Amino acid sequence: MNEQIQDQIMAAIEAAKTIIISRHKRPDGDAVGSTLGLFRILKASFPEKRVFLDNEDYAEYTAFLGDEGPHPALEDYPDALVIVIDTGTLERISNPRVTIAKTLIKIDHHIDNHPFGDLSWVEEERSSACEMIVSFFMRYEDRLKMTKEAAEALYAGMVTDSGRFRYRGTNSDTMTAAARLLKEDIDMERLYANLYMDDFRIVLFNARLTEKIQRSDHGVAWLWVSKELRETEGLSLEEASNVVSLMDSIRGSLIWLAFIENDDDSIRVRLRSRFVEVEALAGRYHGGGHACASGATVYSRKEAMALLNDADQLLADFRKEHPEYL
Repeated sequence: MNEQIQDQIMAAIEAAKTIIISRHKRPDGDAVGSTLGLFRILKASFPEKRVFLDNEDYAEYTAFLGDEGPHPALEDYPDALVIVIDTGTLERISNPRVTIAKTLIKIDHHIDNHPFGDLSWVEEERSSACEMIVSFFMRYEDRLKMTKEAAEALYAGMVTDSGRFRYRGTNSDTMTAAARLLKEDIDMERLYANLYMDDFRIVLFNARLTEKIQRSDHGVAWLWVSKELRETEGLSLEEASNVVSLMDSIRGSLIWLAFIENDDDSIRVRLRSRFVEVEALAGRYHGGGHACASGATVYSRKEAMALLNDADQLLADFRKEHPEYL
């Protein structure tokens, strides 16, 4: 089935004169890497086509991957092929114009609770959307061209979404895709330096914040980053959201959460776990994602604590059934 859908997507790409690529709001490395990678592949493969990226926000920490180029005009959409990557729902797309396109294609690796698009290629077991784009390229390598810049963007997305090839979903297909990208002579030292080195102020902030980690009765680790704290520390929402990684190595905490107050007074929640599936929990709080890595949004401290209590009960139930997990 997936091969048939890929054939249809390739046919649509070859037939289109204008192609527009979009991703989800508040983009992570995978969203940026997959869209930028496909954009560069298509630009190199079909110089006669008009190919654009069109998104309303960006991620500062992936800016080193390069510029996204000019945006299309509104009048380009009615005859365009739009490809949305790494986005589970229409509401999360960082481009409200996608629905007026002639053809809409969804390429994603999230749990497909909210299907959309004229064509939809979803593989929930994939480690990243970037891995899907690389596999697509490899399937049609006789018709598509890879560039070093495309390979760098795709590899960055694979590395970040797989936790440097540690998370669930990483398998032999993942490593085969990574190996193909490495043939393009990616500057690995530059890539990892940009992705994983922090400013000194962030290192000091993380050290202070580590002391504020709390744990629920059954071991859910959590942190709260208020709007006032972000402003005092001069943190972007992106930098504040990264605090979730401070809790990923606590023995006994199979679920960990970061609550980040947004400028509009909503609260972003980043949910992470080992072994325990948290996607359904995120879905009850205006979110979703992967089995062990999801996001949600709550609108009050009371609702946030309700989510935390639900996570604590989820972990308690899991421990009863699986006492062997640390």
